[in-house]
Amino acid sequence: MDSVRELLLLLVGSSLVSNVVLSQFLGLCPFLGVSRKVKTAAGMGTAVIFVITLASAVAGAIHQFILQRLDLEYLDTIVFILVIAALVQFVEMFLKKIIPSLYEALGVYLPLITTNCAVLGVALNNVQAEYGILTGVVNGFATAVGFTIAIVILAGLREKMEYNDIPESFKGMPMVLLTAGLMAIAFTGFSGLL
Repeated sequence: MDSVRELLLLLVGSSLVSNVVLSQFLGLCPFLGVSRKVKTAAGMGTAVIFVITLASAVAGAIHQFILQRLDLEYLDTIVFILVIAALVQFVEMFLKKIIPSLYEALGVYLPLITTNCAVLGVALNNVQAEYGILTGVVNGFATAVGFTIAIVILAGLREKMEYNDIPESFKGMPMVLLTAGLMAIAFTGFSGLL
């Protein structure tokens, strides 16, 4: 069994040091598209935390108890995509029924979690690193928390930038990309933690 210390190091490493968005450049579509308002970004982050954490648990269990035992590991990617799609459908139905305002605010980006390469990337990285189910879940949760931290920070910065005098050629996506790049540079400062 993994020690608590190793799990805490993985938690910090996956969320800050190897941030999925700012270090690995996965999940950029919702990162750039849903980061206009902090409330919407936090909602997307919560949905991603739920999906990645559950997908890590389910995909890890399927890999370990079914695919590995039957020597069908080559089906990992296909099976993981199906698991992720089912989880996203569950989240979509839940939000539509319970929090319709967040469902409307997320719009097309909610079903895009299915094709979010960060979600699939975490599941595949867990298998590649040969993590057990618990370690994979911790890695998935930490990665999703890192995604949420990054998207909420970017949303907060974008809200503040609305009131700034920005040159015409930098308005819109150029300024967002520049800000995201500066955030990525700032997050490299965490690399000395581990």
